[in-house]
Amino acid sequence: MTISISETPEALIRRQALALGFDDCRLARADQPWSAGERLAEFVAEGRHGEMAWLETTLERRSHPQAMWDGARSAVMLGVNYGPDHDPRDVLEHPDRGAISVYAQGSDYHEVIKKRLKQLASWMAQTFGSEVKVFVDTAPLLEKPLAEASGLGWQGKHTNLVSRQFGSWLFIGSVLTSLELEPDPPGEDACGSCRACQDVCPTDAFPAPYQLDARRCISYLTIELSGPIPAEFRSALGNRIYGCDDCLAVCPWNKFAQGAREQQLQAREVLKAPRLEDLAALDDAAFRALFTKSAVKRLGRDRFVRNVLYALGNSGDPGMVPAVRARLSDEAPVVRGAAVWALARLLPADAFAAERALALSSEVDEAVRAEWGPGVP
Repeated sequence: MTISISETPEALIRRQALALGFDDCRLARADQPWSAGERLAEFVAEGRHGEMAWLETTLERRSHPQAMWDGARSAVMLGVNYGPDHDPRDVLEHPDRGAISVYAQGSDYHEVIKKRLKQLASWMAQTFGSEVKVFVDTAPLLEKPLAEASGLGWQGKHTNLVSRQFGSWLFIGSVLTSLELEPDPPGEDACGSCRACQDVCPTDAFPAPYQLDARRCISYLTIELSGPIPAEFRSALGNRIYGCDDCLAVCPWNKFAQGAREQQLQAREVLKAPRLEDLAALDDAAFRALFTKSAVKRLGRDRFVRNVLYALGNSGDPGMVPAVRARLSDEAPVVRGAAVWALARLLPADAFAAERALALSSEVDEAVRAEWGPGVP
C-alpha cells in the first residue's frame, strides 16, 4: 500500500484494514473510564454466568482493557460480516433437521479473522513503530463494549452488537495498540421501544432489556453446559443443536444486512439443515471429520450428540425411535441420559414403561437411572 504523508494514522489504518478484507473499522480509546467491568461483575455476582467459571477467574482482567495490558492506549475495532443468505429460523419448521447457529456453519471465524488481525497488527507495528496485541474472542477482553465505544455498533437489548450497516451479523476483532489515536464517535443505541429479541426468546433468557441470564440461553445450554440440559428447557430447544439465532434473526436492523462476502464464512450446505438421524449416529471420528474447521468441533462429540437426541425427542416422529434406541448403550452417560429422555417423548407410555422396567432390571449407572425415573419426560 502506498502511504501518503498527508493521510492521518487513523485514515491509514482504516484503509489497510479494509484492504485486508475487514468490512468495517472504527477506533476507540482503550485508556478511558468505562462501566462495562462493573456490569460484568454484577452479572457474575448474580450467578448468571452459569458454568462459565472462566468469566469469574478472569474477572479482574476483564474489568478494563488496561487491566489486561497496561500499555494499551487505543483500540482498533474490526468488523467482519457473516450475514446469512436465508432466514436461519426456516430450519425450525423442519423437526427432522438440526438447527446450527449461522456463525458455526462456515469455517471457524476465530481462525479466519485472527490471521487478518495479525497481518494488520504487523503492518501497524512496522509502519508506526507501535506495540500491538490482537484479540478475537479468545482472551479476557470485553470486545462488545469496545466495539460500541468505537462506533462499530451498539449493544442491543439482546446484549449482542447491532450495526446499522450489517444488523446483528458482525464478528468482532480488535487490535490494542500503544498508539494515541483519535477515536470515532461511539455507537448510538437505536433499539428504541422494540423488544422483538426479548419476545422471541424460547427460554425467556432476558430478565430485562440489555441483560442476559446465560443459564437460560440456548446458546449457553447447548454449547457451554457440560452435563445434561435441565429438563425445564429441553422442549424449548426444539431442533436447535448448536446455539440459537432467534434473537439475532428477528432484529429489525437486519433489513440492512448483507450476505457474507468472505467465502470461508459462508455456510457449508451440509451444515445448513443436517438430518438429525444421521447426526445421532456420529462416532468421534465421524464427528471430527464432519465439523473440521468448524467452531462446532470444539464442543466435542458427546455434548453434540446429547443435543441431537434432545432434538430427536422434540421431533414428535416415532420413526426416530431406532436412532434414539441405538444411543441407549452409548459410552457417554450424558448421551445415554438424553436418549432416555428422547425415548420417553417418542414412545407411547406403555411401551416406554416396558423399556424402563427392562433397563432398571439391569445395571444402570446413577446418572442415567435418574433419567429413567419419575421425572421423565
